[in-house]
Amino acid sequence: MKLTTEIPLQLSSSPLDYESKLLSLGSCFAEHIGDKLTYYKFRTTQNPFGILFHPQALLNVLEKALSSESFSVEDVFQQDQKWHSFYAHSRLSRESSAEIIAELNSAGKELKSACVESSHILITLGTAFIYKHKASGLPVANCHKVPQTEFEKQLTSVVELHQILSRLITCIREINPKVNIVFTVSPVRHIKDGMLENSRSKSHLIAALHSVIEEMVSSKVQYFPSYELMMDEFRDYRFYKRDLIHPSELAIDMIWEKFKHSFISEGIYEDMAKVEKLQKSLAHRPMDSSGKTDSKLRAYQYKFKEELIKKYSFMRF
Repeated sequence: MKLTTEIPLQLSSSPLDYESKLLSLGSCFAEHIGDKLTYYKFRTTQNPFGILFHPQALLNVLEKALSSESFSVEDVFQQDQKWHSFYAHSRLSRESSAEIIAELNSAGKELKSACVESSHILITLGTAFIYKHKASGLPVANCHKVPQTEFEKQLTSVVELHQILSRLITCIREINPKVNIVFTVSPVRHIKDGMLENSRSKSHLIAALHSVIEEMVSSKVQYFPSYELMMDEFRDYRFYKRDLIHPSELAIDMIWEKFKHSFISEGIYEDMAKVEKLQKSLAHRPMDSSGKTDSKLRAYQYKFKEELIKKYSFMRF
């Protein structure tokens, strides 16, 4: 008896392996996948500007970074005794304007370098709603608790999203023509916008994404259905955290397994299993750190480290 409907998955024609370099950008779900890739010791750069939910927010930082345009005092502001930027997530916020400008410029260099060097870029879109700062006209990445009255909230149309996504792909392709781009829509529901509004938002993202991908002659732009997996195949609140919004650890693990099947080469599954064994062993804290048991554990860990580092010199444990 089948108790779920399975989402068909497309196998990548250019799967990830340990020779790959990956850049993960976008919403908080981009960080879940990025964390998994980091755990398995893939070479991964993750959200240099922090979590960004809207395609326009991603395009804003990409255009600045890829043109090597520096951030200045005009790009930052003070709010609640800290300095912030409408271009970035609050994790880049600092105590002084000089500090945050330095952080922004460092993030720009990191983003440009990752775009140039990456074999794969994973982009996770969170919402089609965006807030525009009335005074500057800038579509912001984060409001940083600035009063709501200073912003205008807009639902970006499918046509506008299509233009933004096309420009985003073009920017990346201009600096790295051979890169593989994987898009997905975050399974996290933005219910603060409202349940119906969330559905409209996600549908705009999905419609725009598929129209852009269908225009691409190359198979180097693909779609991974993380949103559809959560909404359909994992249609059960046991797969959510207590807030009934965010996927639980179990759901993230299950979506990761689907991603692994679709986008990671089977040729490295055995080495990934070795990395996982070593990671679990390193996380283990023996009760007796001075006895024979601990010596055996260290010898076991050393053997695995040597074997993996000999094969993949970039790995660090």
